[in-house]
Amino acid sequence: MTHLIIGSRGSDLALYQAHFIREQLERRKDCTVEIKIIKTVGDKIDTLSFEKMEGKGFFTKELEDALLARQIDLAVHSLKDLMTTQPIGLKLGAAGYRADRRELLLVRKQAVVDHGVLPIRDGAIIGTSSARRKGQIAFHNRSLQISDLRGNVPTRIAKLREGKYDAIMIAAAGVARLNLDLSDLHAVALDPEQFLPAPAQGILGIQIRDIDPRVESIVRELGTDDERVIADLERGLLKKFGLGCSLPLGVYSEVQGNQFRLKAVLATRDGDLWTGIKQADVTGTNTHDMVETAYRTLKEAPVCCA
Repeated sequence: MTHLIIGSRGSDLALYQAHFIREQLERRKDCTVEIKIIKTVGDKIDTLSFEKMEGKGFFTKELEDALLARQIDLAVHSLKDLMTTQPIGLKLGAAGYRADRRELLLVRKQAVVDHGVLPIRDGAIIGTSSARRKGQIAFHNRSLQISDLRGNVPTRIAKLREGKYDAIMIAAAGVARLNLDLSDLHAVALDPEQFLPAPAQGILGIQIRDIDPRVESIVRELGTDDERVIADLERGLLKKFGLGCSLPLGVYSEVQGNQFRLKAVLATRDGDLWTGIKQADVTGTNTHDMVETAYRTLKEAPVCCA
């Protein structure tokens, strides 16, 4: 019998994801699994936007340190939070179980309108701390007042209910996994081709030590090959820019027969003013070439203004 220790953040969503992976592992019948909660910098500092926090890996570094110290055997992450370049000694052992990739717009009912990509009244206050979301929000409706919003998913929704915001934007996957009641709010799952999600949004990533054949032989059975390819495609474009969640990059990918499609937008700004977006839309069979083409296009494309 193999005993494994999963490292996880302590939020409701992180623990849901850790328990889900534990269930997958324990189906093998030859594994026992425990979960160890580890608090990260991103959990401890919840008053600053991601852009204003120093360093990288706000939600992963302490988990990675525990992996390297052999205090845990694997770490479960929302893959969108995991840096594309792994620390020395670690690697991505599996990726998959994608939930709804879309962005979820939650609006207090008195601020709802019946038109637009973002059906919110002009001049409303919308909460998010994501540069990617801020850039696309400004592109679709420049009248909206964007205000930083931090905290776990239930905390963010509570702040909306308290009237601190007219609307907020969060990942649909988190709400679905937590099975939250939103009946008092107007909820809109945004078209992912109109409002593009983060690279690998909704996908779980399993991080392991790069030399640990016992653990690797078990976790490599998690997820599917197609999901891993999609994750590599979306994260491959992010990696080209050398930045993490502070990059205002949105992506949408899909399998089209024997081909892949990769659509991407990169928001642009001048100081604190969001000025527009650059766009790329690439189809092909070679994911490496697709990433290179999309990267060049985003670097060279003219800025589109709303």
